[in-house]
Amino acid sequence: MTEPRGAVFIDLDRTLIRSASGPVFHEAMEAEGVVAPGRHLPGERLLYGLYNRLGESLPSIGLARATARFMAGRSVEATKRAATRAVEPLVELVQPWAPQVLTEHRAAGRPLVLATTSPMDLVRSLAESLDFDDVIATRYGVVDGRYTGRLEGEFVWGLGKQASVGRWAAERSVSLPRSHAYTDSVFDLPLLSLVGHPHAVNADPRLLAVCFAARWPVEYWDRAPGVPSLIGLEPYHLARICFRPEAFPYARFSIEGLDHVPKAGPVLLAANHRSYFDVAALGMVAARLHRPVRFLAKREVFDAPLVGMAARALGGIPVDRDGRSSDPMAAATAALRAGEVVIVLPQGTIPRGPDFFDPMLRGRTGTARLAAATGAPVVPIGLWGTERVWPRSSRTPVMTALARPPRVTVTIGRPVPLGLEDAVADTDALMSSIGGLLPPEARRVHVPTPEELARTEPPA
Repeated sequence: MTEPRGAVFIDLDRTLIRSASGPVFHEAMEAEGVVAPGRHLPGERLLYGLYNRLGESLPSIGLARATARFMAGRSVEATKRAATRAVEPLVELVQPWAPQVLTEHRAAGRPLVLATTSPMDLVRSLAESLDFDDVIATRYGVVDGRYTGRLEGEFVWGLGKQASVGRWAAERSVSLPRSHAYTDSVFDLPLLSLVGHPHAVNADPRLLAVCFAARWPVEYWDRAPGVPSLIGLEPYHLARICFRPEAFPYARFSIEGLDHVPKAGPVLLAANHRSYFDVAALGMVAARLHRPVRFLAKREVFDAPLVGMAARALGGIPVDRDGRSSDPMAAATAALRAGEVVIVLPQGTIPRGPDFFDPMLRGRTGTARLAAATGAPVVPIGLWGTERVWPRSSRTPVMTALARPPRVTVTIGRPVPLGLEDAVADTDALMSSIGGLLPPEARRVHVPTPEELARTEPPA
C-alpha cells in the first residue's frame, strides 16, 4: 500500500515575497477602479512599514480583517483583473532563493500550496503564475458579483489557518507529518506545529526565539545559505568600507569597464590569477557594484580561523584542491539561479615558474559549465600588477612603497559570447578574452630571470 504523500504550505508576505503584498494589490485595485485613488484605511501605510521591518502584529492583522468590510459593494470581476495586474510586480518581490526551494519540493513530488491570510481573489493569479498546485486563503462573501463585506468561512490566520490546512489535507489524503510549512510569523505557530517539517523563513523576533528553543530550522530566502544579515545588511555591505583605495596606500589602482557588468541578474565575473593581492583588486570591483557578490576559493581559505569565518559570512564557496566534489558547482549554480554575482578564477591557482610568464592563459572548464547550466553572462576581468604588490614568494604584501606605489590595473571587458555547448572551446574563448584585456607586455614572450622565477614560488 502506498503511503500518503506530504505537501508544502508556504506563506506569502515576508516569506515567499520579501515584503507586504497589500500596497501592490492596492495600487492594482486603484488602476482597475476597484477603489478610488488615494483612499486608504487609517494608519495603513504606517502599519505596512512596521510590518516589513518587524513582521506581523495584531494591528496589522486587524487591518487585514478590516479589509473585508472595506471591500463591501466592490466588483469581484474588477478585483480579479486587479489581481492579474498585480502579478508582475509581485513576482519581482519573490525572494531570490525561493524558486530553488520550490523546485526541490516539486522534484520530490510534493504539491505546493500557497497558504495566506490574503484574499483568495487577489492571490490566486499569483499562485497560478508561480505554478502552485493550490491556494488556501481568506474568502470574501459575494452576492450578485459584489462583495458583501463579510467572510465566507474562516479567517485564514492563526488557528484559522491551521484548521484550513488541516481540512485541505484531510480532503486530499495528504500526510501532515510528512508535510512542510514555511512562514515568517509567530502567529503561524499553529500551522508550524501541525506539520512534521516546520521551517521559519525570515523569522520575526518572536518566532526566532521559538525556533531556537524548539530547534526548528531558520532559513533566509533573500541571500545565500550561511550569510548573516542585520536589518537587511550583509557582511558585504560592511566589507565595502574596507575595499577603498585609501585602505591600500601601498598600491595605486586603475579600474576600467565597470559599466560592462549587468546591474541585475546572474553574472559570472572571471579573472586571471597573479597574486594573493588579486583579492584586494577584485574586492575593489565588488565594492563598486552595489550588490553582494559570491566567490569561489580554495578550501584552505575557509579553514583559516578568522579569514575562513569572514569568507563564509561573505557567501564564499569552498573548492577542494582535487576538484572531485560537485558541491562547489552546485552552490555556484544555486547562487547564479538566484540572480547573484559570482567571482571565479578559471586558472584555479597562481601559475608557478615559467607558466607564470606564458602569454597564453589556460583555464579550467568550470566557468564555462556554470554559464551553460545557468545562462549567466560571463564578464572577463584582466588583472595586472598585483604581483608587484604581493609576490607569491612573500608571506605579506610589500607595504613600504608608499612614495611610488606599484600600479594595479583592473580592466573589465564586455560579456564573452560563448557557444554553451563545448566547455573546452568556451574556456579557450574566455581565457583569450581575459588575455586581450592585459597590457601589451603580457602578450610578449619573456624569458624570466632566476630572481623572477623565484618570486613565483610560495615561501619555504
